[in-house]
Order: sequence, then C-alpha cells, then structure tokens
Amino acid sequence: MAASVSEVFQEDWVMMALPIFLLALAIEGRWAFKSHPEIYQRNDFMTSMGVMVLTAFVDVLPKLAGIWLMFVVYELSPLKDFVSTSWPWWLLLFFLDDFTYYWFHRGNHEVRFMWAGHVSHHNSQYYNLGTALRQGVGERLIKYPFWLPLAFLGFHPVMIVTMMSVSLIYQYWLHTQAIYKLPRWIEFLFNTPSHHRVHHGSNVIYLDRNHAAILIIWDRMFGTFSEELESERVNYGITTNIKSGNVFRVAFDEYANMWHDIARARRWQDKLKYLLLAPGWSHDKPDQRSNALRAQLQ
Repeated sequence: MAASVSEVFQEDWVMMALPIFLLALAIEGRWAFKSHPEIYQRNDFMTSMGVMVLTAFVDVLPKLAGIWLMFVVYELSPLKDFVSTSWPWWLLLFFLDDFTYYWFHRGNHEVRFMWAGHVSHHNSQYYNLGTALRQGVGERLIKYPFWLPLAFLGFHPVMIVTMMSVSLIYQYWLHTQAIYKLPRWIEFLFNTPSHHRVHHGSNVIYLDRNHAAILIIWDRMFGTFSEELESERVNYGITTNIKSGNVFRVAFDEYANMWHDIARARRWQDKLKYLLLAPGWSHDKPDQRSNALRAQLQ
C-alpha cells in the first residue's frame, strides 16, 4: 500500500507544473507593471505566496490519508477489474471528476464550515495569477473524501489523482484579467477567465456563481451561472473584506467568526445551522445569504 500511495504522489502533476505557473506569473506581472499596475499590490501578493506555502504544508497529511482511503475503497469496488486505462474510461473519468469538483466547490460556498476553509482563496481584493496560488487552506482537510465514490466506481487512484491534477492546472490560467472573453462557443462550454472573474466577485449579482472547474455546463444546468456584464464591473474580494495581511488570519479567521456566531446562539438547532447553512445566515439578524441579497436587489 505504501508503494502505491507513493506512486500516486508521483502522478500529481501540480507540483511539476509549478515552474510553468511561476513563469506565467512573471509574464503577467511584467505586463501588469507596464500597463495595469492596479492588478497587483505588493503586500497582497506576498500574502498570497505565504498562503501558498502554508497550504503546501497543511495538505500533506490529508492527502496521504485521502489517497490511502482511495486505495481502500478501490479494493472494495466490484468494478475495479472492469474499468481500464483505455481512452473511453479516461474520458468518462474527466466528466465524473469535473462533476465532483463542481459539487465540492459549490459546497465550499454554500456550507459555512466548508466556506471557512475555502475563504482564503477569495479574500484578496486583487485578481491575478498570484491569487490562483492563494488556495483554500482548511478545505484541504476535507477535500479528498469527495472523490472516494470514483474509486468505488472502479477508477484506480492514480487515474483519479492525475485527473484532479489536470483540473487544477487548467484552473490556474482562469485567474487573469489579461483575457476578456473568448469565442462564444468556448464561453458556452468551458470555464474561462471571464466566468471565473464572476466567481471571485463580491457584487450581489455575482455572489456564489460559476463554481465550475473546466466545464461551465454544470453551472448552466444547475442554476448557478452568471455572465460577466460590461455594465457590472467585478469587485473582487468578499462581502466583508479582511483588513489583515497576516497569513494565519487570512487562512483561519473565518473559523473564529463562525465559532463566535455559534457561541452567540442558544438553541442547538441554530448552532448547527451556523455550521451547515450558507455564510450570511443569522438567527438574530437579517438574512445575508447570496440568494436573499439577490432577491432584495430584484
């Protein structure tokens, strides 16, 4: 089993892609420095790099445990001898992985204890390739079990982790303002920088929209899609922006906010709702969840 887990780590392409990420970051940074200096801010960028390093450390043990569980579930799968590594299975896995990511990512925005682990990816008020490396720290603790059903369907953990890597690598280039919109058919089918800028917006009409990884079709199908509008410039960040560049506050402050709200509530039902309902719900204040805010706007 230990050798198998090690083999999966070797098939994680994200670390191998890191030099490409940094090269693209340098190119975008030079472009922004010359013509769009407002895209980067030094302290914010350094915070993003700090969060990236913190995420790499936090991710090690959950990833080991998650991959180990994938092997356990894979060995229990009645389909493991049926699923192969031929291209039709890879194609099916591509859609299943993308579908899984959509629901995991949507949960990160619609379940508060998940949002507390994801918010560090959103609490920058700047949008650039450095922001892409500012990952959700706490979400690493709960991420990998969401992919266990794919192992039970008979997909080998090497295949699963490889596809997860492809998805994350694709998402990197989405975090740029250098590209406005692509041809219409691409914008219809795929996640693009335009769609993902919406996802990082704190504008009411953009909140909790466009959760896709590679295919934007899931958002279109399940009612979470929003177009980037020329009439509505994207305001990056979260609805109440954090005022600290401290890496640990950026990564973990929302956990403290959540527990403060839980402590305020007296009924256990309300305490549970602070964990499981979307950010913005309150037992004694107006509903500030994204759908409620959109309803008020309309």
